Amino acid sequence: MEIKILMVCLGNICRSPLAEGILKSKLDSNKYIVESCGTSNYHIGGKPDKRSIDIAKKYGIDINDQRAAQFNINDFKTYDFIYVMDNSNYRDIIKLADNDHDKNKVILILEELYPNKQLDVPDPYYDNEQGFENVFKMLNKACDNIVIKLEQLS
Repeated sequence: MEIKILMVCLGNICRSPLAEGILKSKLDSNKYIVESCGTSNYHIGGKPDKRSIDIAKKYGIDINDQRAAQFNINDFKTYDFIYVMDNSNYRDIIKLADNDHDKNKVILILEELYPNKQLDVPDPYYDNEQGFENVFKMLNKACDNIVIKLEQLS
């Protein structure tokens, strides 16, 4: 049985594509499906931000084929874990949940590094390349902990 994981940010062009690419690079694709989306419809069908593509490439990860999608209420049925990048997106997703089972699937990704701190992954969209570098490193560490968590489940 495959475990399905969804990474969510606002536009699905900066943070969640990086998180998807990073986690995919660390997991067995025969056991895990990792995808991403945004809570908004701003960029549906578009590629990740060039700076996200570039920083991923710097670390040997290709996210060039990803296309932006929008979160859909049916994603609660599809995915086992829904990692959100910040508190605003967390609230937006939780509002769509029908029940506690769905709500319990939604996790702030930095909770994997800093439990009970409710920290946001900063949106690097209006930042420079260093902002993307910082976000990559944050997400990379969080994804290392997610891998450990998933391995303990299987």
